[in-house]
Amino acid sequence: MKKAPLQGRTLALLAVIIPLLVLFIYVGLRSGPLAPVAVMVASVESRAITPALFGIGSVEARYTYKIGPTFAGRVRRLDVHVGDQVNAGQVLGEMEPVDIDDRVRAQESAFRRAEAVLREAVARQVYARTQARRYERLLAVRSTSEEIVTTKRQELQIADAALSAAREDIARARSDREGLIAQRSNLRLIAPADGVVVVRDADPGTTVVAGQAVVEVIDPASLWINVRFDQINATGLAGGLPARIVLRSRGGQTLPGRMLRVEPKADAVTEEMLAKVTFDTKPEQLPPVGELAEVTVDLPALPAAPLVPNAAIQREGNKVGVWQIVHGDLRFSPVTFGASDLNGNVQVLDGLKIGDQVVTYSEKALTARSRIHVVDHIPGVSG
Repeated sequence: MKKAPLQGRTLALLAVIIPLLVLFIYVGLRSGPLAPVAVMVASVESRAITPALFGIGSVEARYTYKIGPTFAGRVRRLDVHVGDQVNAGQVLGEMEPVDIDDRVRAQESAFRRAEAVLREAVARQVYARTQARRYERLLAVRSTSEEIVTTKRQELQIADAALSAAREDIARARSDREGLIAQRSNLRLIAPADGVVVVRDADPGTTVVAGQAVVEVIDPASLWINVRFDQINATGLAGGLPARIVLRSRGGQTLPGRMLRVEPKADAVTEEMLAKVTFDTKPEQLPPVGELAEVTVDLPALPAAPLVPNAAIQREGNKVGVWQIVHGDLRFSPVTFGASDLNGNVQVLDGLKIGDQVVTYSEKALTARSRIHVVDHIPGVSG
């Protein structure tokens, strides 16, 4: 009589537990740790690509002139400011002469004194030569002695030596005078070429040392970009290739350019290639020297070949390849890759064929035992 209610309660409890258990298993298989991994896939296609290299560089001037004095002194005046246009030969400023003017006057006096000594030496030599000839004629007629003639010849030799020394003195005095005059002319700071003043490192009254730049002038027509490219992807980089330049201050404007040359010396520390890129046409508003620029260089187009998105490339251990879907199952396929472009396409040299399905994105890391579920979009993933 009491078993019937007990069996009814047991059946009612089972009727509740079993659906909950089935629902739990279903939820665990669909959204729990045992649920299949959502993946996005792509097919291997055959297309031609145009590889390109992307690098970061800075604006520099090919011709930079650092103008300063050749000796220590104080700046007397400076007639130009940053941004001024200057012409070749234009006087930009002048240094204080200090004692150069006095030294020039002293050297002028020394030069005139040397000229007077030279004239005296010439007169002495003429007189000594005349006396030597006169006494030689007297000796010929036995009107004088041999000793006196020898003395006159020695006096002529002494006069010749004095004349040579006077000529050396006047040459030295002339050189010293010309050197001081040239040094006096170097007090003027002169522009060696047409350009723009970009740096003014001193003001009037400032004392500078020899070789220190007071004004820096650049040739605006010689602006170029000093660019760095990753050595791994620099295959085919050469002079003459077209380039696209985006200055940091003009993010929405692309300026055409061209690869001028690849530097023969690379950076071993950063593992980068160094190159120079020039503008096809000089920008209307010149960019400041030192501004950063993004440079894209187009390499020669490659023939059609199998391609995969670079998002599909994975590394398993020491192998590089892709997760391939074969009959609904996952399989890691080692692949040999070739060139790539900036659109994210990578050439396949070996390991895949056209039409193969590869995983591009997944919700989490995949293994060979992972169950997958192909979707068109994964939240948080663009592609």
